[in-house]
Amino acid sequence: MLEIPESLTIAAQLNETVKGKEIRRVEAAHTKHSFAWYSGEPEFYAENMEGKRLGEATGWGSYLEITVGDYRFAVGDGTNLRFYAPGEKLPQRYQIRIELEDGSSLICTVQMYGSMFLVHPEQYDNFYYQVAREKPMPGTRAFDYAYFRELRQQASGTLSMKAFLATEQRIPGLGNGVLQDILLRAGLHPKKKMGTVPESRWKQVYEAVADTLRKMTASGGRNTEKDLFGRPGGYAVMLSRHTVGSGCPYCGAIIRKASYLGGTVYFCPNCQEM
Repeated sequence: MLEIPESLTIAAQLNETVKGKEIRRVEAAHTKHSFAWYSGEPEFYAENMEGKRLGEATGWGSYLEITVGDYRFAVGDGTNLRFYAPGEKLPQRYQIRIELEDGSSLICTVQMYGSMFLVHPEQYDNFYYQVAREKPMPGTRAFDYAYFRELRQQASGTLSMKAFLATEQRIPGLGNGVLQDILLRAGLHPKKKMGTVPESRWKQVYEAVADTLRKMTASGGRNTEKDLFGRPGGYAVMLSRHTVGSGCPYCGAIIRKASYLGGTVYFCPNCQEM
């Protein structure tokens, strides 16, 4: 799933690989999917993209955005975007294919759900898209400790750490996936109530958010997710479905999992304070 490390990594790869190339052909809604969302009819994409050149790609939280003329092609969380070199075998099932002048292709595939919108940013009123563009991302100058402290002060002390960090789009692109390692580094359990975390610990939480996301992005994303070329990222996730039952990298205690707030959380029972 697209979270901050993957959106930033894939945006950089798009700029290195396809920026400036002319779009030869666009095919939308190739494979029927009940939870694949588009901008209008399939013909809309071809009419407004073919003959245009791909511009700058940007990662916004859990969105990828590519400039196409006056439009932006925006790919949301749940949609996989892959590059296929000229002559490379394409998958049989996909939702959108953007064929470029050199015979290469960008392919969008949706697993459970996903969006692929062609929009004018100022006119597209999707809440998740707009908030991802408007709010500061960790790693930017605007996401400083003063801003983070303000987010904390606006939230209820009865919220859990997972609810605070990974819900309500407080920090767009920080989802359940990257959350696990952040809280391990901060030494806090996902279910721990915000109000029970002393003031002296909050700078540590902020640093865990900023440093973990920086390391994940610098490594080309997480090894539980794939990049533009279908390769796993270089950051070895400490807490995930792949490490549950193994030893904590800090203390050796067995990593556990639990269902919580509509997803699965992973934690060290020794290192993460409840």
